[in-house]
Amino acid sequence: MLDNWRQLEINGGKIISGDVFHLSLEPGSTGYSDAQIDDYGTKSRSEYPWMPGTRLSLDARFSHPDSALVGTAGFGFWNAPFGDPTVGWPALPKAVWFFYASYPSDLPLALKGPGRGWFASTIDANTPATLYLAPLCLPIILLNHSSQFRNRTWPKIRKKLNITFSPIQSTLEEWHNYQLDWHDVNCRFLIDHREMLSTNYSPGGPLGFVCWIDNQYLVATIGGRVRWGTISLDRKQWMEVKNLEITRF
Repeated sequence: MLDNWRQLEINGGKIISGDVFHLSLEPGSTGYSDAQIDDYGTKSRSEYPWMPGTRLSLDARFSHPDSALVGTAGFGFWNAPFGDPTVGWPALPKAVWFFYASYPSDLPLALKGPGRGWFASTIDANTPATLYLAPLCLPIILLNHSSQFRNRTWPKIRKKLNITFSPIQSTLEEWHNYQLDWHDVNCRFLIDHREMLSTNYSPGGPLGFVCWIDNQYLVATIGGRVRWGTISLDRKQWMEVKNLEITRF
């Protein structure tokens, strides 16, 4: 299976393959840097290989704690919604994964506080229940500037978008086993074989596997603030992954 995977090294991103995948970013690069392995390169989204009924298991560690790691990183399944070197058009997001985002990222995932840090998450904005929200996007964004309106409506919108967000307390610099069980009607996230999150939200397939570390950030708040960019690296940072298995059940 690994023979068919794509390895992306963009603008200072480097990958060393073997029993341990070493994905690193070098300091001094300008613009977007990425080290990534995935199994959906050259495929259209309808051809992505994974559906509910899939288990991901791997061991991972990072070079820095979450107070010092910059950019985004993680592993799991998604539909590459914001484009890809081989898929150049956007889509509504679908993902189930372990995800890290540093300051100044702020993603509309948490009920309270900024949507960043090291967390387990699901999202599926492609369900029929979300279609009726499209004409209301601008009014909702404007009204969300009112905290009273936001506190009342955002939990309902999160439910429609199948959003789960749960912070992870494990130390990034130490080896941990991460397991994701993606079922038809629920998802389970385990760390060191202990369940840390079970949710009855589950994105539909097909999705592709991705494991990456990069230097980008994204701000997309429920109050309508949107911006993105890259963070300059003043030192090397990396992620290591071993014992990577994806199985059907």
